[in-house]
Amino acid sequence: MRKVALHNLGCKVNAYETEAMRQSLEEFGYEIVSFNEKADIYIINTCTVTNIADRKSRQMLHRAKKMNPEAIVVAVGCYVQAAGEELKKDEAIDIIVGNNNKSDIVTILEEYYKSESNHTYLEDISKGCDYDEMKMTTIGEHTRAFVKIQDGCNQFCTYCIIPYARGRIRSRSLSDLKGELEKLAQCGYKEVVLTGIHLSSYGKDLSTEENKITLMDAINVADEVKGIECIRLGSLEPGIITDEFLLQLKDMKKFCPHFHLSLQSGCDDTLKRMNRHYTTKEYLDRCEKIRKVFAKAAITTDVIVGFPGETEEEFSKTEEFLTEVAFAEMHIFKYSKRQGTKAAAMENQIKEEIKIVRSDKLISLGESLREKYVKSFVNEDVKVLVEEETQIDGEIYLVGHTKEYTKVVFKGDEKLINEIVDVHTIETIKNEILLAKMKEMY
Repeated sequence: MRKVALHNLGCKVNAYETEAMRQSLEEFGYEIVSFNEKADIYIINTCTVTNIADRKSRQMLHRAKKMNPEAIVVAVGCYVQAAGEELKKDEAIDIIVGNNNKSDIVTILEEYYKSESNHTYLEDISKGCDYDEMKMTTIGEHTRAFVKIQDGCNQFCTYCIIPYARGRIRSRSLSDLKGELEKLAQCGYKEVVLTGIHLSSYGKDLSTEENKITLMDAINVADEVKGIECIRLGSLEPGIITDEFLLQLKDMKKFCPHFHLSLQSGCDDTLKRMNRHYTTKEYLDRCEKIRKVFAKAAITTDVIVGFPGETEEEFSKTEEFLTEVAFAEMHIFKYSKRQGTKAAAMENQIKEEIKIVRSDKLISLGESLREKYVKSFVNEDVKVLVEEETQIDGEIYLVGHTKEYTKVVFKGDEKLINEIVDVHTIETIKNEILLAKMKEMY
């Protein structure tokens, strides 16, 4: 029995694909082992979203070869798609697999064993291709399943390499999605997170003049699956937030009001240079719409600091805007120059030391906003899907998240794992965790 070790880098979509490959290999008879163990095959699902991601991808590929020089090293994913020609010359890599061939991983390995040579499976996905169907029935997490329903992006933000690495938008069929969700529910998963590279564009490629398909159709499919109790959404574009969209979500008891809305900058001039398709006024309007329907919804975001041409004044506008929106959580990234993107050729590239200062400022602001948001749930009754046991300061607690994805810990029997429990929150610990008691104990 051949031993396979897999390692994932990057986003939730990558994580889903890595798990799907793992399951396919397991079903075919391969033995899955830890990446730190000696294996016959190492599969690294790479990322290329930043220069650091590129470097980590290269490091993991070379590390795999060093662990067992006789092993087959397989480079898969976004870094492969973006730098395929370069990787063909890398002697540490035996097989190269692009983003639309991951579902064929078993066939690819079997072909390699029949005829040992450097194999490359790299399609040109820039002009469009079919959705690469990958399926799962078991996932690493015990209660929450990430389900990929969309791939590719047509936005071409000036800083982003992903449209080149992932290709144009393509969506998973509703029937295929329903089948996977039903299997996950049968395996005991109660919470699903619908994810994609550009989730808001789901269905555009499936739609006809007579039959328009949108993300709401995919959400409805999940809502109808018996056994699924909580539905979350991956990152969304602000434009998808309409009154109609929100009212439909409000009518779903299973929907969790956590909206991750990509922002990137709180300055209109910077947004234009980024080729983002909204203004700060439009973005704020979407946030206000959300809070009218879901008063305590978690609105989270991503922000890039140090984008080319970002002046102190532009950065200050971003800082002020983030405070005004009062995000529940923010992910702060320093701009990373990506060759092949328009932003890489822009003038007025920002020095790294300035990026660090700006990043530190926004991280501090984010921590303050996060603390304030979590405290707003103190002394309230909330429902929690129990995920596992955890230890905090030597004490054992059950841990889960509210529908708004705020972490909650409380004392209880481990038999409650994967059950939805009513608790009453008492206080915050470590500024971002809610300490609670089960309702009957309160």
